[in-house]
Amino acid sequence: MRKTSRYLPLGAVVVILVIISLSMMFTQEGHAPKLESKPLPAFSLQRLDNVGTADESLFTGKLQLLNVWASWCAVCKSEHAFLLQLAQQQDMSIIGLNYRDNRQAAIRELNQSGNPYKAVLYDPKGAFALDLGVYGTPESYLVDSTGTIRYRYLGALDEKIWQQEFVPVIEMLQQEEQTNG
Repeated sequence: MRKTSRYLPLGAVVVILVIISLSMMFTQEGHAPKLESKPLPAFSLQRLDNVGTADESLFTGKLQLLNVWASWCAVCKSEHAFLLQLAQQQDMSIIGLNYRDNRQAAIRELNQSGNPYKAVLYDPKGAFALDLGVYGTPESYLVDSTGTIRYRYLGALDEKIWQQEFVPVIEMLQQEEQTNG
């Protein structure tokens, strides 16, 4: 009797952990991504390469991915290879938002690792990122052809996340465009 009661709290903890794990698995799989419809905040930022400035008009005309990153972000480095692949293999234009970073360190990182971005906006104080509602790096936003944020993802992108989270949204947006177009 005494030995059984000693293991009862441990058993309860194990049962709770199993329930939490199972609930997380089932809530993450098979859910439909939530579409947003939030206009991109107005901005005027220098480009990382110091070749002029850019504003929200950069995001009009076609569906694009806005990726928030920094050279000091280890998780950003882990998604970088996938972004290079995405830029080469998909018809996806990627705009980078370099967040609270040192310009030279960011340029050095892109020179060493490759540059998947059509353009890189430089946001050294994080003001534009704050307007977007950025929690941290990396974050990615699907921006439609009218400059409207349609989907937001917090964390590193990889093939699995792209297929599960982004492809369904892209297909919905393409279908929406055909219906309205």
